[in-house]
Amino acid sequence: MNIPTLEDLGNLEGKRVLVRCDFNVPLEGGVITDDLRIKSALPTLRYLVEAGATVTACSHLGRPKGKPAPEFTLDPVRKRLQELLPEVQLMENLRFNPGETDNSSEFVSELITGQDIYVNDAFGASHRSHASIVGPPAFLPSAAGRLLEKEVHVLNSLRENPKRPVVGIMGGSKVSDKLGVIEALLDVVDELIVGGGMCFTFLAAKGNSVGASLLEENMIEKCRELLTTYDSIRLPLDVTALSPEGVIGDPSAGGEVRQMGTSIPEGWMGLDIGPGTAVEFCDIISEARTVLWNGPMGVFEDSRFSAGTRTIAEAVAECRGFTVVGGGDSAAAAKLFGVDGEMNHVSTGGGATLELIEKGDLPGLSALRDSQRV
Repeated sequence: MNIPTLEDLGNLEGKRVLVRCDFNVPLEGGVITDDLRIKSALPTLRYLVEAGATVTACSHLGRPKGKPAPEFTLDPVRKRLQELLPEVQLMENLRFNPGETDNSSEFVSELITGQDIYVNDAFGASHRSHASIVGPPAFLPSAAGRLLEKEVHVLNSLRENPKRPVVGIMGGSKVSDKLGVIEALLDVVDELIVGGGMCFTFLAAKGNSVGASLLEENMIEKCRELLTTYDSIRLPLDVTALSPEGVIGDPSAGGEVRQMGTSIPEGWMGLDIGPGTAVEFCDIISEARTVLWNGPMGVFEDSRFSAGTRTIAEAVAECRGFTVVGGGDSAAAAKLFGVDGEMNHVSTGGGATLELIEKGDLPGLSALRDSQRV
C-alpha cells in the first residue's frame, strides 16, 4: 500500500505542521500510568522539529461527548510531552468539540487554519472518519508519520506475504465483534487458535454444553459453518470454570474454581482455557514463523483465570518467528506479564489493527492517499 511518508514532504524549514497523534493514554487520578503512546510519537515529532518545522500536535483522550470535561484534559500529556520534546505544542482534547466525531467541515477549517502541512501518526484512531483524521488531507499536503508507516507495513506484510507457518490467536468476548477479522485470517493463517469468551460459541456449535459461559446463540450457526469450511480452527480441549455461587473478580465471594473438559455443567461459567489446552496451543505457537495475537484467553484481570493468557503471552514471546500483538487487551496482558518487550511488534491500535487486517485499508490511510501534494 502506497501512502505518502515524511520524506515526500520536501523542505520543512519554516513550515507549520499539524500532527495528529494518538495520546489516548491511561490515567489514574490525573497521572499517566503508561506513556508508551507519547514515546511512540517522538520519532515523527523529532524528525519534524529537526527539519526546522514549527510543530503542533493534536489528539483525543477518552470519550468526553463533545464538550470540555476536566477528567479528559490533555494537561497531563502536555506536561509529559514538554519533558520529552519541549519544542512541540499540544492542542486541547479534540473531542471537546463535537465537530471532531461528527467530521464537521467547520472544525476541519479551524484545525488547519495557520498550518502548512498535515501529518497523521495516529494509527489507533485511523479507522475512524473523524475530522482530524480525514479532513486535513483534503486541504493540506499530507503524510504518514513514522508510527503509522510502521504499523501499516507490519500489518500489510502479515496479510499479504507472511513467513509460514502462520498462526493466528484470537480471544476476547464475542465472535460477532471479530467475525470479519476471523474470516479474513482464515484465508491467511495455517492455524487459528480460538480462546476467550468467544470460544464457547464455537464449542456450542460443535454440540458441547457451555453452562453459563458467554454464548452468542445467534452466532452458533455461523461458527458451525466456519468449523465445517476450515479445518485450521483450534479450540480448547479443557477449560477453567467457576461454580454458580462464585463472582468474577471477587475471590472473597467464594465459589469453586475447577478444571474440566469442554462440556460444562449448568450454572458453571468457563473463564479461561485449561492447562491441557495451554500446552497444546503453546506447541502450535512454537512452530510458527509468523504469529498474530489479538485477545486474551480468559478473564486475565482475575488472577484465578489468568494462567491461560499468561502462558500464551509467554509462548508468543519465546517464539522464534515474527510476533505481532494486536493492541488492546492483548497489549495490556503482554505488559502485565512482563513480555511486551520481547514481541517483535506491539500495535498501538486495537480496533484499527483489526479493521486493517479485515479490510486492508482504513479511512485515515485513504485520506492520505488522496491528499494534496507538495
